[in-house]
Amino acid sequence: MDRPLSVLLIEDDSYECQEMIKAMEDKEDVRSVGVTNNTVKALEQVTDSLPDAIILDLELHEGYGNGIAFLESLKELELPLPIYVLVTTNNISQITHDTVRKLGADFIMVKSQEDYSAKNVIDFLLSLKNIIQGNKKVRQASRDVESPEESRNRVLKRIITELDRIGIAPSAVGRTYLIDGIQLVMNGQTEKLYNTISINHNKSAASVERAMQNAIARAWRTSHIDDLEKYYTARIHSSKGVPTAMEFVFYYAEKIRTR
Repeated sequence: MDRPLSVLLIEDDSYECQEMIKAMEDKEDVRSVGVTNNTVKALEQVTDSLPDAIILDLELHEGYGNGIAFLESLKELELPLPIYVLVTTNNISQITHDTVRKLGADFIMVKSQEDYSAKNVIDFLLSLKNIIQGNKKVRQASRDVESPEESRNRVLKRIITELDRIGIAPSAVGRTYLIDGIQLVMNGQTEKLYNTISINHNKSAASVERAMQNAIARAWRTSHIDDLEKYYTARIHSSKGVPTAMEFVFYYAEKIRTR
């Protein structure tokens, strides 16, 4: 059987959510990868799961954020693979519709139109399933031949996103060293990381290690435990309750390499 169409639902109306979930559960060739009324969490789910399609409600009155801001942020992510965005809205403003199209929305369904229903939304997406997934395969093929610079920039953005999620502060000196370490491991270096980083930054290996560990310790001290448990899933062997710098670097190198 072909791979089901993966869909992220961003919607603040509980009844609408229930109807959408039911419509997806009634079909074998579509699956939900998440439901949220919060655009910040939605962006996190996008980078984690890279769904084939997003159903986006523009006006999240009972949630957090709004659809236009989400589309702007989605565009800034410069994702490696395309995502089909189907906007659902009660807003009938032509200016608004033109804006969301310019921001990358692929189709707009107005909820007040007579034939609107959750079932029709899902049926519409499924009618495009082969095209949506086909476009993804084409982009994947082009990604496989991306230039070394494009590849480095894509990986760097992903590393920065991961560090932001767990609160490794941009102001922390150790953050730069952690980024370097993750990149080195991803490029195949597994030994003498502190020495390599210290040479690149004209610092001692000891000061590099200390700064890396301090940045990690501060994140574990100040970030919300739920975020840490969600985004850092490796076992922590250190008796101090935080990953060692090398555990941290190798974890993220592997996490980013396999996604």
